Amino acid sequence: MVALGGAVGALSRFVIAEQVIKLMGRGFPFATLLVNVLGSFAIGALYAAIQHEAVVSVWRTGLTVGFLGALTTFSTFSLDTILLLQQGDWLKAGLNLVLNVVVCLAAAWLGLSIFKG
Repeated sequence: MVALGGAVGALSRFVIAEQVIKLMGRGFPFATLLVNVLGSFAIGALYAAIQHEAVVSVWRTGLTVGFLGALTTFSTFSLDTILLLQQGDWLKAGLNLVLNVVVCLAAAWLGLSIFKG
């Protein structure tokens, strides 16, 4: 289940990133931000669903470790931020840092809240 989830998550990340780059360009790492927000929302919602037994726990590892682990890209977020800093683009680096942390925490809370019951 982890391998299958990982394959689907990686493919999803690739497709989302390619579409975002086509729409928004490469000037700011919007693709990384979007998959992090989506993944944060999904993990909050999934956790709540598992807690309420709306999702069978056998799916938990495949979905969290596999799919979401491959979909979300905090390692890429870190590299994007470092590269922006190395380019001397402090404003974009700071914006990337704040948006990824604040918006992803908000998305996880929203996902948890919506599916909390």
